[in-house]
Amino acid sequence: MTAAHRARSFALPAGGVAVGIGWRHPHYEALLRELPALDFIEVHSENFFGEGGAGLALLRQARQSYPVSLHGVGLSLGSAHGIDAWHLDQLARLVDTIDPVRVSDHASFARGQRDGVTQAPTVHGADLLPLPFTHEALDTLCANVQRVQERLRRPIAVENLSAYLHWRDADMAEPRFLAELARRTGCTLLLDINNLFVNALNGQYGDDRVTPLQACQTWLESIPPDLVTEIHLAGHRDCGDIVIDDHGSRVCDAVWQLYGDALKRFGPVATLIEWDTDVPPLPVLLDEARRARDSAAQALQAAVELAAQAVPA
Repeated sequence: MTAAHRARSFALPAGGVAVGIGWRHPHYEALLRELPALDFIEVHSENFFGEGGAGLALLRQARQSYPVSLHGVGLSLGSAHGIDAWHLDQLARLVDTIDPVRVSDHASFARGQRDGVTQAPTVHGADLLPLPFTHEALDTLCANVQRVQERLRRPIAVENLSAYLHWRDADMAEPRFLAELARRTGCTLLLDINNLFVNALNGQYGDDRVTPLQACQTWLESIPPDLVTEIHLAGHRDCGDIVIDDHGSRVCDAVWQLYGDALKRFGPVATLIEWDTDVPPLPVLLDEARRARDSAAQALQAAVELAAQAVPA
């Protein structure tokens, strides 16, 4: 069984798609009180670092009712300066405590040294900064992912990034970059469909001959089917001259369409509704989760019917 199949099998209910929500502070008490029907919840790892405290106690309580996915924003997996040892120690302790269904972070960097001076103090950008899609950056990313996986004793999932600039010296396309990462390290991919669409709307894929939707569909078709073990769905904000991945609204129709396309290609992948700004009442998130279930059921049924038509009589 491949690492992708192992990671996927942890959370999938029989015959369907595991659907969860991001568990954020406004809903800590409501979720524990109401215990809605969810297949998993996801939290930001860094919010629960440390050996004690009320937050970790709440997460332990939630873990009694739900599988938990740990999603990080601070590992800086693409940093040429390497992984911060303290950060990795904290994550390893949290993994041992919670036994998460998945651990994930981003194909990005945040740590470095000013002006490339070796002896300069390390600084943290406090943001998810895009990587150049080069062989050198891929080597760095692979080495860091391997270090994390060896310490955690499990494969992690790496998420595609929403980015507002790209590097001129890129020598491969993003799908190839991510697929090579997975092939070389045994990690899996966390496919954020909203990130993908935001990048297309912002012209990151550089082909004016196709629509943003078509550019995203081509991107999906470039990813090998067995690498994706989680999907994120979220909202974005159109500011006129740029589209911002703000996770502050319902999933738009185009992202729902791409979600169906993704499931037809990748199969029944665990799916998360991600909402981080202007967080609405819990029933709104649960309604988005319901729509994800319905959309997944329709997409998977369509895939089954298409496969049946392709089989010779």
